[in-house]
Parts: sequence; structure tokens; C-alpha cells
Amino acid sequence: MMGGRPGGGRRGMGTTAPGERTKDLRGTLRRLLARLRPERFRLVVALALGVTSVAFTVSGPKILGNATNVLFDGVVGRRLAHGITKAQAIAELRARGQGQLADMLSGMSFTPGHGVDLSRLGLILGLAAGVYLLGALFSYGQGYLMAGITQRTMSGLRREVEEKLARLPLRYFDSHPHGDTLSRVTNDIDNLTTTLQQGLSQLLTSVLTVVGVMGMMFWISPILAVVSVVVIPCAILVTFFIARRSQVQFAAQWKQTGSLNGLVEETHTGHVLVQIFGRRAATIEEFGGQNRRLLDASFRAQFLSGIIQPAMQFLANVNYVVIAVFGGYRVASGAMSLGDVQAFIQYSRQFTMPITQIASQMNLLQSGLASAERVFEFVDASEETPDRELSSVAVLSPATDGRVQLEHVSFRYEPDKPLIEDFTLEASPGQTVAIVGPTGAGKTTIVNLLVRFYEIDAGRILLDGKDYRDLTRDEVRSAYGMVLQDTWLFAGTIWDNIGYGRAGATHEEILEAAKAAYVDHFVRTLPDGYDTVLDDDASNISQGQKQLLTIARAFLASPEILILDEATSNVDTRTEVLIQQAMIRLRHGRTSFVIAHRLSTIRDADTIIVMDAGHIVEQGSHAQLLARGGFYHSLYHSQFTEADGVAG
Repeated sequence: MMGGRPGGGRRGMGTTAPGERTKDLRGTLRRLLARLRPERFRLVVALALGVTSVAFTVSGPKILGNATNVLFDGVVGRRLAHGITKAQAIAELRARGQGQLADMLSGMSFTPGHGVDLSRLGLILGLAAGVYLLGALFSYGQGYLMAGITQRTMSGLRREVEEKLARLPLRYFDSHPHGDTLSRVTNDIDNLTTTLQQGLSQLLTSVLTVVGVMGMMFWISPILAVVSVVVIPCAILVTFFIARRSQVQFAAQWKQTGSLNGLVEETHTGHVLVQIFGRRAATIEEFGGQNRRLLDASFRAQFLSGIIQPAMQFLANVNYVVIAVFGGYRVASGAMSLGDVQAFIQYSRQFTMPITQIASQMNLLQSGLASAERVFEFVDASEETPDRELSSVAVLSPATDGRVQLEHVSFRYEPDKPLIEDFTLEASPGQTVAIVGPTGAGKTTIVNLLVRFYEIDAGRILLDGKDYRDLTRDEVRSAYGMVLQDTWLFAGTIWDNIGYGRAGATHEEILEAAKAAYVDHFVRTLPDGYDTVLDDDASNISQGQKQLLTIARAFLASPEILILDEATSNVDTRTEVLIQQAMIRLRHGRTSFVIAHRLSTIRDADTIIVMDAGHIVEQGSHAQLLARGGFYHSLYHSQFTEADGVAG
């Protein structure tokens, strides 16, 4: 619809290279952590709770090892003769030639002839139960705090993204697929929330567990601890080797997701056109291609990241075998107790488990970082130029006259493609200025400049003698009312949709606007009248009725300046006549800009601007332009010649 505007459609869709990787992983991670800074006090508390929880949890295996020692000591003690000492029992075994058994018993604490000390065993088991219970309670507190930290952080990010949407210029939405933008502000933020919710708490707990378990392992047996620690560099090397390759695919996965969403959004919006032009098969084929590319990227990402966990499990099992062999030997030699070996094996599992958990979370973390980068790219997008700090003199008075002047205006969407050059125009209050010309001449671009959707490159635009640059965008736009060819209605009643034109309007004022726009008649034929609820696409009323509702909305707004861009293109001839009559009343005393392809609708305009390739080629009234026999004359008569040919 916009002459010369770069296509917003699916620009760049289907061209995502599967090998594209996250551009700045470290920078994205730093920015993500920086967003947690307001929660630093709660993070410290959560850290303290995590440390306490891990301290209780890692002490459990050592306590249970003591319980095993009590049981084993009791079993061994009962088998020995009553009345002798431990030293005598060991000496007797050595005398029999059972030196290895004697070495093992030397590392134990038993009393010959006595069985299991059940009271001591009960105390130890009770202590273990209490320790694990406290560890669980502190872990619950940490999880509760981390959930709140994550949700508040992401709530702030969603609010920032929503505010960013309001500050982005129209140029951004023209140059980015709508589906990709929606994917960034919905899917990517949801994915990032999941990553922080699950990954952050898991990462914190896993790191604390590794530190705590390592300390306990060195306390029990430094030699076995050194053997276990060898697993760490192996795990790190495996993790980073696989993660670097899977990160590339996660970036491609979320990029393809945005592209696929763009295709789905456009296909859904233009469903009728797809059917009419027989593009159903082609669209399905295009969707299949994009879906396959998403499948390939997702499969590679999930497969590569999924390799990490079994690789870590393999290293953990190797570590378990080594500890079992060396630990059994040290128990047999009396260097360690059986309970300590049992505790050490548990610690080795707890030691490799958090490493395995971190590795298994890498796919989630990488996916989240890829989404975070896409969200931050959106947040960093160039915004509209801020309004100047205005003086009291520059501010537009509430009661504007509606005089609009364009002085030597130049504008281009792309730097190397001029569109409008040295354009000068003046529209006085009460005047109707019609802008006509072939498609791409720059007619709708003029509208975008008038309401300051785009900033001009040169020249200036004045409203009541005040330069646009000295006014806020809200001040400029509050003076305008628009009725466009593309209708926009939202889910709600007809009352709500018309009332959108002016906040706080009464039902009487809405009804008056509806009557003026010839809406009242067809609305009363609906079962629920003005209480009829329109769906998102307003599919329960006709296209012409949608247009009438938007015109009624403009009546209600009662602006000083009107912009009518093919406002009657979707109504029948009889309704068009009625609308034209209503528009004459609405335009009375107001400045009006009418963009029309059907030249029969602008015969009564005070001034007709004829544009071609961004330039004004003719200017004057309908009669004057016809009398000149120029571009407008040929354009006007070509329409009626075509109409006669069709009629014939």
C-alpha cells in the first residue's frame, strides 16, 4: 500500500544458514547476569540457604558411613571370643597366618564378643534423618527464593519489551517479519524464563555440591579424592567440545522458529488470498521446507546436547569402578573403614552427579542464551528519535486551526533510492486536498510523513506555523484523524470499537457518530445491535461494514485534520454516495487529505495534487486539471475508458 516502501513481508525468510551461531555468547551472558543485579540481596540469601542445604546434605553420607561401621563392627565383634581385647584378637589372627584379615580388623573399632550397638545405631540414623530433613527444608527455601527472583526479573524484561514496542519506529516493523517479532517477544522470552527458572537454581546447587563434596572427599581420603578429581578436566573438555557445536544449532533453531512463525502469521492473515490465487499447494510446500529446516536445526541441537549426559555418565561409572577397586583394597589393608569407603562411593556419585546435571542442562542453557540474544537484539533496536525538550512557546495549543505546510520536503526509505524530493504543499483550514497518482507514486508516504511515522530527510513540515520538530509526536498526531483502506477492529462490542475514537465518549455521542457514518441502520439489523461482539478478525460482519465502523470512529474523534486513504474503497456505490455526503459534513471547517485511486470520488476537492515517482507533476482543481489535458486528464479518462470496457 505504501509507495516505494521496502516490503515488510517475509524479508529474508528461508535464508537462515543452519551454521549461524550466537554472535556474542559472553556479552549475552553478562547482560543476563546484569539483569539479576536488583535481586542481589535475595541472591545472597538464596546462596546462604544453598550453602546450608548443601552442608547438611553432603554430611549425610559420612553419617551413614558411621552407621555402616557400627553395623560391621558389631557383626565382626560378635564372631570373636568374649573376654579378649581387640589387640589380642588381632595378634591371634596374625599368629594363625591371617595377616590380611588382621590388617583389616586393625582399621575397625569393635569389642570382641559384643554385637551391634543398637542405641548408638539409632542415634546415628536419627541424626542422618534430621540432617537430610534440614537439607531439604533449606533447599525448599532456596528454590522458593530463586523462583521469585526469576519471575520478577523476567517480568521486568517483558515490561521493557512491551515499552520497546511502543518506541520503535514504523520503519522497524516495515523491515522485520511480524511473525519473527512476535516470536522474539513471546517464544524467546518464555524459553529464557524456563532456562532461568530451571537452570539458574540447578547451576547454583550443583556448584555448591561439587565444592562441598570435594571437601568431604579430601577429608576422608586425599588419595581417592585425587583420583576422583581427575574426572573434572575430562568432564569440562567433553562438555565444552560438544557445547560449542550444539550452540551453533540452537541459534539456528530459534532463528528458524521466528521465520516459521512469520510464514504462519502471514498465511493466516492472508488465508483468503492464498485460496483465491490457488497458492495453497505452494504455501504448503514453503511451510514444509521451512519446517524441515527447523527440524534439521532442532535435531542437531538436541542430539549434540543430548550426548553430554551419557558421556558424563560414562565418566562417572569409570570413576565408580576405580574408587570401588582402590577403596576395597584400602579396607582390606586396614587403611580405611568400610563405612568410609561406602561414604566415599556415595560422594563420588554426588560429585559426578552435579557435573552430569550441569552437562545435561547445557542444552537448556544454550537454548536460553540463544533466545536471550534474540531478545536483546530486539531491545537494542534503534528507536524513534526522542522529542525535543520543548519550550512553552513551541507547544501546540489545544485548539489547532489545522493549517499544514510542507516546505521543500525530501524523503527516501533507502539511502540510495530517492522517493520524494523538494515537495512543497500548503493546506488551509476547511480545504480538501486530494492526492492522486499511480501506485508507487508516494501518496501513502505523504500520509506517513504528515502523522510523523517517518522523519523527513530535508525541508520541514509545519502545523499551525510550528515546525514538527518543535512539537511532540503526541501533539502532532492528536490533531489528525485517519480512515485507512485497511480496516482495524479489535475483539469487543461495536460500542467499544467506535468509542475507541475518543476516550470517555458517551453512548449518545457514539450513537450520533454511527448515524452520521450510516452505521446505525445495519447495526440495528444485527441480533445484539451495538452489543454485538466482534472477533479478532471481525469476520462476523462484511468488509464494507468494517469500513463504515472505522469511519464512524473518525466522526467520533472529530479531529481538526482528516486523512482519508481510500476510505470508501470497500463499500458499494450506494453506500459510497452516502459516505461522500457524510464526509462533506465531516470535512466542513477541517483540513482534509484524501488519497484516492478512484478519481470520481475527489471531483469536489479544493486542490488536487497529482504525483508521479515522488514528484508533484500537476496541481489544481478537477476542472483546471482536465482542461490542461495533461497527466491527470489521461489518468482520469483511462479509468472511465476501462470502466466502459468492463461494462461493455
